[in-house]
Amino acid sequence: MNIDVLSAILVIPAVSAALLAILPGYVQTAKLNVVAALATFLTSLSLFVVEPVSGQYLLVDDLNKVFIVLTTFVSFTTSVFSASYIQHEIEIGRLTPTFLRFYHAMYQTLMFAMNLALVANNIGLMWVAVEVATLTTVLMVGIYRTHEALEAAWKYFILGSVGIALALFGTILVYMAARPVVGEGLDGMVWTVLVKHAARFDPALLNVAFVFLLLGYGTKVGLAPLHAWLPDAHAEGPTPISAVLSGLLLNVALYALLRFKMMLAVNLAAIAPGPLMVTMGLISVIFASLMLYRRRDIKRMFAYSSIEHMGIIVFAFGMGGPLANFAGLLHMTMHSLTKSAIFFAVGHIAQVKGTQKIADIGGLTVTNPVLGWGLMLGVIAIVGLPPLGIFMSEFLVVSSTFSHAPWLTMILVLGIIIALGGLLLRVGSVMFGEPKGPTAPAEASYVPMFTHLALVLMAGIYLPPGLVTGFQNVAKLLG
Repeated sequence: MNIDVLSAILVIPAVSAALLAILPGYVQTAKLNVVAALATFLTSLSLFVVEPVSGQYLLVDDLNKVFIVLTTFVSFTTSVFSASYIQHEIEIGRLTPTFLRFYHAMYQTLMFAMNLALVANNIGLMWVAVEVATLTTVLMVGIYRTHEALEAAWKYFILGSVGIALALFGTILVYMAARPVVGEGLDGMVWTVLVKHAARFDPALLNVAFVFLLLGYGTKVGLAPLHAWLPDAHAEGPTPISAVLSGLLLNVALYALLRFKMMLAVNLAAIAPGPLMVTMGLISVIFASLMLYRRRDIKRMFAYSSIEHMGIIVFAFGMGGPLANFAGLLHMTMHSLTKSAIFFAVGHIAQVKGTQKIADIGGLTVTNPVLGWGLMLGVIAIVGLPPLGIFMSEFLVVSSTFSHAPWLTMILVLGIIIALGGLLLRVGSVMFGEPKGPTAPAEASYVPMFTHLALVLMAGIYLPPGLVTGFQNVAKLLG
């Protein structure tokens, strides 16, 4: 039964993608997409009830349970948002049925690829899954077929391919380090075998491998200075894909990094991965925070916010220890929920106002009060103001850092404050400025956005004991 549950997490989106590729009509495929995403999410929840069994290819442990449930939940809520959002794009003629022929099939293919990356016990299979996810999102980013969308898709393809090639080279080096110890064949690629014997691997090979893996998967995480694809992909692709990119796909690449970090930590002679992750995390936080002040496109602005928050998360995991790892997990969860909710709101705004330019949007709390205050709540959450969940996670990150490296705390807090000022400055005119543009109500559903924001608010006030215990167990695993 255990293997059946694990397999179902992969089979449901894979079969759904095949069906969606041959079914005609947007309405029918949108409904099937939602049903498939819901079925995958409900199946993932059963992993907390069923004792997981791992094999040479698939693995379930406390670490990837967190990622799987978060991924399938946000995938489901995004599919609900996408159904009405894309329908409106068809009605106004921005998208044509021809371009959307495989939209939902690609959506489920992306879900399959991300789930496979998260449950893969084979580091080669994990790399293949991340590559499939990359290629799928490239097609979806360019779906509008405008000059800007195609340029963003090509940039994403080229930079993503460079990153994934570096990750492949790092994966090969890990296999080369493992081969003298575990022998030729499949065992040299199985993560549970690798982590068991990593203490005897050649540390020099592991050091070089992790540098390539950090650069390769770091490109997919969106860490500066490897981030160049991310703002364009977010700004030019459909809003549901921006939500998936920012809320989920960045986490999948982060998960791959954490797996290799755990393996490297076993070998005491190898380089410590923490300082490298801390450095790239801080660079990302400071760089993205400063760039927020120069943004003119609202989706591009929140893309830089994603770079900032992924920097905070990588920084927390780089610091290590039970508290910092717990804070990193909590921040990752809160960011996924909050940022996807913000992109839902931005999608509504773009449809209502007919533009993504900040200068052409104003007075939302007057013209569209539900939408305006919903976005405002999301922004309050993402900048880390109490009582929402990101305040809690950022407070824990800062607290854990202060106890070990006070001078790093100053740099981190400076970046967070700069980002807070930049976002509030830019969003202020959108929320409370002079009303601009059309005032028609949004066509897409508000339910996903407010569901996410309600969860983030609840997490800032009360964390269920079961969630705290689960995160603590994962934090211990991460070391």
